[in-house]
Amino acid sequence: MRRPSTTVGILAVTQIVSWGSLYYAFTILAPDIRRDLGLAPEVVFGAFSWALLVAGLAAAPVGILLDRHGGRAIMAGGSFLCFLGLAWLGRCTGVVSYYAAWTLVGLAMALTLYEAAFATIQRQLDSGARQAMSTLTLFGGFASTLFWPLTAWLQAAHGWRDTYLLYGIVQLAVCMPLHLGLGAGAPAVTRVGPARGHTLAEAVRHPAFWTLALAFAANTCVFSALAVHLIPLFERLGLARETAVLLAALIGPMQVAGRVGEMAFARHTAPQTVGKVTFALLPAALAVIALGGAQAWAVAAFCVLYGMSNGILTILRGSLPRALFGRDHYGAIAGAMAGPALLSKAAGPLIAAALLGRADGPALLLAALLAMSLASLAFYLRAVAPDKTFDKRPA
Repeated sequence: MRRPSTTVGILAVTQIVSWGSLYYAFTILAPDIRRDLGLAPEVVFGAFSWALLVAGLAAAPVGILLDRHGGRAIMAGGSFLCFLGLAWLGRCTGVVSYYAAWTLVGLAMALTLYEAAFATIQRQLDSGARQAMSTLTLFGGFASTLFWPLTAWLQAAHGWRDTYLLYGIVQLAVCMPLHLGLGAGAPAVTRVGPARGHTLAEAVRHPAFWTLALAFAANTCVFSALAVHLIPLFERLGLARETAVLLAALIGPMQVAGRVGEMAFARHTAPQTVGKVTFALLPAALAVIALGGAQAWAVAAFCVLYGMSNGILTILRGSLPRALFGRDHYGAIAGAMAGPALLSKAAGPLIAAALLGRADGPALLLAALLAMSLASLAFYLRAVAPDKTFDKRPA
């Protein structure tokens, strides 16, 4: 079996490139896309949300394929779709071709981002999977820090169209060969007796599955709204664009700091316990900026708490399904659990765009996101309550 460090090294590079080009670049390029294509803001952001919706709908089927065939062919095919989608996006001329390109990009997201990478790790590593996922997310946390300024520089030098085309070429020339270099991994084994994990059908019949899915969905909605609109929100609060970009760039290192802390201090702690702190950090971050506004200390504190929460949450999305349901059908179960979160990720940018368009938009958006983050915390605490404990040996 391929060494864990090789698998993690390959996926670290491809996750940074994929998150940076498929997700984070859009928040920088969206204003020029809107101006060049002559589209309304809701149409421009709606296409991005449509891509996230496509990714959500594809999550469970992709998970089943990953359980059966492993990540090498699936993720390599995803990189090829990234190339097609990004190249098409860079050459689209109207709303139909624009949405068609984002449809391909959405399918590519399901095949290449964290959910696919985690399923690949789970299939290849019988032990040490949680540490491998933590290490992977440690590298992935640099995606926004690298790609926000890189995209801004490429946009200024070459425009948004060539920027997307260049990112597509990188997917084809770098990510696809790396994914083809992944080991095939051990085939999925269905165990019998006490060690057998839950099947997908058994998992979805448990009420806590859906409560936890709702917790992730509400949390993800907040993060997706801010991932696209964080810099405009900072500007509406009164910060200069350069300052807003500089402060937003703190989030990536804080994601990394959170993941380092999880690896150093909580690696032997149950994921359910780690989640209680992680889910509580998000409403704390939003409360700070809601009370402090554009004051430097408030924005900095928000970026620290927000980044740490998002960083650790990524690990939990990978480790909780295995801890609760076992390894045998991880891809299918994690994909099904991620589906509602990916759908809410599609709604987040649209909700934020609608609220920010109002005169009192920043205050309304912060209030709405704070309420949603508190609901997410409540759902999570209910899901992991003692009376919701999962039986690893279903009848």
